[in-house]
Amino acid sequence: MDEPTVIAHRGFAGVAPENTVGAAVAAADRPGTAMIEIDVQPAADGTPVVFHDDRLEGARDGRPITDAEGLVRETPLEDVCAAEVLESGETVPTLAALLEVVPSTMGVNVELKNPGRADLRFGEALSETAREKRREAWQPFVERVVDDCDAFRGEVLFSSFCEGALAAARDVAPEYAAAVLVWGSLSDGLEVARRYDCEAIHPPRNAIAGTAMATEQYAGFSATEPEIDVLEVAHDEGRTVNVWTVENWLQFAQLRAAGVDGIVVDYPGLGNATV
Repeated sequence: MDEPTVIAHRGFAGVAPENTVGAAVAAADRPGTAMIEIDVQPAADGTPVVFHDDRLEGARDGRPITDAEGLVRETPLEDVCAAEVLESGETVPTLAALLEVVPSTMGVNVELKNPGRADLRFGEALSETAREKRREAWQPFVERVVDDCDAFRGEVLFSSFCEGALAAARDVAPEYAAAVLVWGSLSDGLEVARRYDCEAIHPPRNAIAGTAMATEQYAGFSATEPEIDVLEVAHDEGRTVNVWTVENWLQFAQLRAAGVDGIVVDYPGLGNATV
């Protein structure tokens, strides 16, 4: 059995300050890491920055996510990039700055999080009319992201929960691989993957049929066995299946045994343990 690709979630967010240059450097240095997953959205001037939440305030396990406040998309770039992440000494980087420190031997999964607006149509398969409007809404930001990624010599995979982001990515840069992130509906995820001929699909960990996790409530899915075997369907269609987000070695072992292609993980070394 082939070992699944290890994808470092926000640069192994379980052991490093998420989505920072320091996290990316450390993740790239760890043996077995094949790809780093990051989140991108625009600062007020449209510059892509690497940050997950809509707002700069908030918390992770009791720590402030940053020492700043405000919507990222409404905050000046200088202020966003001065914000300290999780009291670590690391600050919010631009996408360009983070990609500069990642070696070309490492892949980067760039999740298109937000184009600079609130109405995202998150996790939906859209009508034809809505698709075009969403593509237009995302295109200016995606163009900025692609400009930064073009300077990176490693593998890039664009992913998003938003169909408009994938539509824009295919329109702006069809040479880059794309993946639909699934929330709540495997049928919608597969429909979007087919529509843009996505190379990959990224379902949550409880969406893989036959695993113990399949009866856990998570990521918009109820605590029932999935009605669609997304792994079988995606593989029959020639798509890679990368599953998110795994927090312990037991979860990793279940997904490895199921035969997924990649696993997005918060901690390094989860694949080294055996059941």
